[in-house]
Amino acid sequence: MSSQEKTECIEHEGIVQESGINHLTVLISSASACAGCHAEGSCTMSGAKEKIIDVTGNYHVAKGEKVTVLMKQSAGFTALFLGYIFPLILVMTILIILVSVSVPELTAGLGAIAVLAPYYGVLWLLRKHISKKFAFSIKA
Repeated sequence: MSSQEKTECIEHEGIVQESGINHLTVLISSASACAGCHAEGSCTMSGAKEKIIDVTGNYHVAKGEKVTVLMKQSAGFTALFLGYIFPLILVMTILIILVSVSVPELTAGLGAIAVLAPYYGVLWLLRKHISKKFAFSIKA
């Protein structure tokens, strides 16, 4: 893998939970930035989240083996855009439109927030199509 390809990927270490013929399930533990702090045990701000990643492909790894999961950086930006940036733009646009047509501020604010329900509903309905854009692989 060239250095340019390496910088274009997001890497996370994980442990193989399940290994099939053309499918892997990998458990990734993402610790917070303060996870290495000496006060981690008594601090309520620290924490680790576990994520289960499905990887398709034929890999020769066994259950319990440590692997590095790769995802294209552009897929990370797509997820960021769909999950945070576009909804923010949508809410602000609806809010500005409703306020500009003299809708009361409370109604405009609630209407702008309410537009998120159908947006995330459409994302949920298109989840199989969208998930094809987020392909994971294992570093050899």
